[in-house]
Amino acid sequence: MAKKRVGILFGGKSVEHEVSLQSARNVFEAIDREKFDVALIGIDKAGQWHVCDAALLGAATSPTAELAAGMAGESLALVPGETERALIGAGSLRGLPRLDVVFPVLHGTYGEDGTVQGLLKLANVPFIGAGVLGSAVGMDKDIAKRILRDAGIPVSRSVTLTTRTAAGVTFEELAEKFGAPFFVKPANSGSSVGVSKVRDATGWAAARAEALRYDRKLLVEEFIRGREIEVAVLGNDEPRASVPGEIIPQRDFYSYEAKYLDENGALLRIPAELPPTVRDRVRQLAVETFTALECAGMARVDFFVCADGRVVVNEINTIPGFTKISMYPKLWEATGVPYGKLIECLIDLAIERHQREQQFETSYRPAR
Repeated sequence: MAKKRVGILFGGKSVEHEVSLQSARNVFEAIDREKFDVALIGIDKAGQWHVCDAALLGAATSPTAELAAGMAGESLALVPGETERALIGAGSLRGLPRLDVVFPVLHGTYGEDGTVQGLLKLANVPFIGAGVLGSAVGMDKDIAKRILRDAGIPVSRSVTLTTRTAAGVTFEELAEKFGAPFFVKPANSGSSVGVSKVRDATGWAAARAEALRYDRKLLVEEFIRGREIEVAVLGNDEPRASVPGEIIPQRDFYSYEAKYLDENGALLRIPAELPPTVRDRVRQLAVETFTALECAGMARVDFFVCADGRVVVNEINTIPGFTKISMYPKLWEATGVPYGKLIECLIDLAIERHQREQQFETSYRPAR
């Protein structure tokens, strides 16, 4: 059987660009070369696509490494509607070998928010993970909360503000509504970028400015005192949930620094020590959240579990971290799916979904 050709797409015009490189390097190292040929496609912070080599990605060992803008190597273009040569060299117009599937290991804006997914759909290229809608609503915490509330899934209380409205809201008004401290975060961001814990008026002003650096919308959320539990989900129409894991932050909260820069920033406990009823509840809610938000392939759902047993969905990540120490692959490993097998499952799910979508008709014919 001929090997499938997998394009690993990484980097991106995002504040999570550096995290993407770490994830992509680990995916590249773990993928089974007996079954798959791999093409490395890097997107620099200016948004240019490039053919990359293994040495470049292998050298990206630092958590602050990034792809240089205008890096050496031919830039790429994606051609919508071209099935055999969807990727071409922008200068030479030379077509690259056909990709059977793309793994967008892109975190944050311009990668996890439906933009790249829409481009790949137009180019008729199968890809791993949620589609345009699931990616967009999963990325936007404001919209995701509205959908989850409507589906009867428990979420924290919050208010959404914009660049136009945020300045007119005082700390006292928010503290009266949510109590203090409360959290402020950009509506469209991940990896805890731009997130602040606010205790006073000075902190509110600083948090507001910080969040609005990354998005035109921000969320103010109540502080929920609870354990931070995460569940990985895998599948398309019949998703399944992993065993739960627990994040035990060693800082004030699970910040970007705690996740990626400080090796002692958090402890991971897999599986989480939970009563059977709570364990079953978070796994059930993870699948319900995945389904309500129109996700596919993979996602990680994050929860707060309170001392009284109450479970609250915090957020969903449709392209979770894929480093060897990231929760998503570690949770599946603890559930019996090792890293390499997990990548293979995701590839199969992407191709299965794409083949199913190709069966939909694109011309109207009256029913007989």
